[in-house]
Amino acid sequence: MLTIKRLDLDDARLLIEGAARKAEEIGIPMCIAVTDESGNLIAFERMNGGKVTSITVAQDKAYTAAAARKATHEYNQACIPGNLVFGIHTSMGGRLCVVGGGLPVAVDGHVVGGIGLSSGTPQQDMDCAQAGIDHFLNQRA
Repeated sequence: MLTIKRLDLDDARLLIEGAARKAEEIGIPMCIAVTDESGNLIAFERMNGGKVTSITVAQDKAYTAAAARKATHEYNQACIPGNLVFGIHTSMGGRLCVVGGGLPVAVDGHVVGGIGLSSGTPQQDMDCAQAGIDHFLNQRA
């Protein structure tokens, strides 16, 4: 029998809490999305001042990280003209995001979801996403 580990709403809230704390620390109001292992949205928060255009971007980053089981910045590094993966960002109706800020969430070596942030620079988004994961994992310990 297979046992599938997945995030629930309480887990998603922990991820958002950790990411939002980091966003407040750096002074950038973020849009924060958390998905399950299939890339389906579990929870979303738009901090006061989070960019309207970042709502969809954050969700697409979380989707990409979970469904592809790869950080969005890894696609960015590979998605250049001439590389075999170039153009992948146009797949899935343009939903596959290659901008930094989406990270897979793994527990015991299994991807259980994704977190995506948008409103800062890609590096700020990545840092806040990692802070969310760190907070989540520390609370589970």
